[in-house]
Amino acid sequence: MPDINLWSSREHALEYLRRADSIPHRTEGESTLLEFLPRDAKRILDVGSGAGRLLALVKAAMPTASFVALDFSPTMLDALRKRHGSDESVAIVSHDLASNLPELGKFDAVVSCFAIHHLVHARKRDLYQEIFELLQPGGVFCNLEHVASATTRLHHQFLAKLDLTPEQEDPSNKLLDLATQLTWLREIGFEDVDCQWKWRELALMTSVKPGQ
Repeated sequence: MPDINLWSSREHALEYLRRADSIPHRTEGESTLLEFLPRDAKRILDVGSGAGRLLALVKAAMPTASFVALDFSPTMLDALRKRHGSDESVAIVSHDLASNLPELGKFDAVVSCFAIHHLVHARKRDLYQEIFELLQPGGVFCNLEHVASATTRLHHQFLAKLDLTPEQEDPSNKLLDLATQLTWLREIGFEDVDCQWKWRELALMTSVKPGQ
C-alpha cells in the first residue's frame, strides 16, 4: 500500500473541514466515546486533533482536566490554535504521527478520532504500543476510527453514504479491518478491549491499561 498522505495540503484539510460536521452518525460515536473516559482523568492526550472538534467535546465533559493536542497539518494546527490556543489547559504540539511520539509525560486517557487510519499498518501497531506505554495504570484508550469494510461492495456502499464515488476516496486512507486492530490491542497488553459502537466503516475501539 503506497504511503500517501495529503494532510499537509491546505486544500485537502479545508475540504475535510467542509464535510466534517456532516459525516453520518458521527455524533453517536463521539457521545459513546465520552461514556468510556474516566471521570477523574486529570491529563488527556488527543492524537490527531484536527481542528479540535473531539477535544472540545471532551473538554466540555471534563472541564478540570488538562490536555495535549497533536497534529501536523498546518491548516488543522491553525484551526486548532484559533479554537483552543488561548486556553491554558490545552497544550498544542505539532507532530506527524508517522514518527514516534515525542516525550509527553504520562496520561490518564488517550483519545483519537479519524486520524490513525492515515498511517501505514505497521505504524498503526507501533503507535498503539506507544500509547500503551504513556498511559498511567488504569488509563483508557478510546479510538473512534475509520476501519475497512469486509467487502468491496460494502466499502462502496459506505462511500455512497458520504456522497463519494470510489474515484473521490481520500488516497491518504489506509483502512484496516477492525478485528486485526482489536487483536493488536490485546497482544500489546490492553484489557477490556472491545468495539463499543459501529456504523459501517466507523468504529469506536476502547481499551484499558492494566493496573487498577
